Amino acid sequence: MTDSVLKKFDMSGKTAIVTGAVGLLGQQFSLALAQAGASVVLADLSEETVAQRAQSLRQQGFKALGVSVDVTDPESNKAMVEAALNQYGSVDVLVNSAALDPKFDPANLNSQGANAFEDYSLESWRQALDVNLTGMFLATQASVAPMLRQGQGVIVNIASIYGLVAPDQRLYERPDGTRSFKPVYYSVTKAGVLGFTKYLAAYYAGKNIRVNALTPGGVYNEHDEVFTAQYSARTILGRMANIDEMSAAMLFLCSDASSYMTGGNLVVDGGWTAW
Repeated sequence: MTDSVLKKFDMSGKTAIVTGAVGLLGQQFSLALAQAGASVVLADLSEETVAQRAQSLRQQGFKALGVSVDVTDPESNKAMVEAALNQYGSVDVLVNSAALDPKFDPANLNSQGANAFEDYSLESWRQALDVNLTGMFLATQASVAPMLRQGQGVIVNIASIYGLVAPDQRLYERPDGTRSFKPVYYSVTKAGVLGFTKYLAAYYAGKNIRVNALTPGGVYNEHDEVFTAQYSARTILGRMANIDEMSAAMLFLCSDASSYMTGGNLVVDGGWTAW
């Protein structure tokens, strides 16, 4: 008798590192992996915040460790992996969720500025490349070493629909006529994530290391009514994603449920890119 298909989603005995673990989606990813039985290493820049989040998971009965990491620093990434190995003995999964993401929810709207391409600063461009691409490169480089020793591993890179298609900049025009823009770096770096994913999948052929990307659409986070309505109208399902609607897809990619998938890109966007 074959095992239940649900068993393929079981992460018991696995250790998963989630970078950007206190971000909007990073928190949900960490929780889902813990619920599936994994020992989760929550990694983010703020030592205090990530420690609090890990403590919250432990209070719910899950195995969780909080680690401060600067993904742009090679030594910091190595220390993150060493902490995982010291605590749990293996690194089986890496979820690369850390990224600069120019959000347009109420908490971040006024800090975005115009983000016009014509005068977008070189400093901001370089910082975004450093975090969104170099950071993913360094976190993966550090994590893949124990995966190679173990003879197995899974890497999931978080991309975006704006790595597949250009942002509809009309969404960021406010009712009073003032304009903001989703900045150039976001599309460029998220497109780079997809290239990075395919490169690694092919590079580790025969090594039992699978590498895939997850491409989310917009996730609702108390956005104003105008933005929510405009965004929702662009999707086939007619709404933004709920905060937990990327977690099952992420778990699929991390678990044996996706054992015949590598170099792929799982798009969860409510139909945004289908028309």
